[in-house]
Amino acid sequence: MTKKTNRRSFIGTTVKGMAATGILTASSCTGTGKRLTDDLFIHHVFFWLKQPVTQEMRTKFEGELRKLVTVETIVDYHLGVPAPTGRDVIDNTYSYSLLTVFKNKADQDVYQTHPIHLKFIEESQDLWERVVVYDSVGI
Repeated sequence: MTKKTNRRSFIGTTVKGMAATGILTASSCTGTGKRLTDDLFIHHVFFWLKQPVTQEMRTKFEGELRKLVTVETIVDYHLGVPAPTGRDVIDNTYSYSLLTVFKNKADQDVYQTHPIHLKFIEESQDLWERVVVYDSVGI
């Protein structure tokens, strides 16, 4: 067998196995399935740390972010830094991004007054100079 045939065989077997176990569905391949985020509340926060940004600041801030995402009403989250992209429409001037997903606005409201969230603000606010928040719901 050639390398190409082995790869095709491997991919075919893997896809069939994923479909059989429910990891991959026909709707996820065809784009006809419901999007996961249609009924969710998305809370996206961008932080600009005070200049000059030091490794000590980054370490502290990242630690506080990791504590923050333990709030139980968060369904999923992503912690990030600007991606290495260079298109004119991209604002990559921020230091950190926090994307949190909630089942609904009520769960996000719980998060806003949660002791862990309030502690995050208390412990971290001296590190940032700017914060921008974008909240969205499905259409």
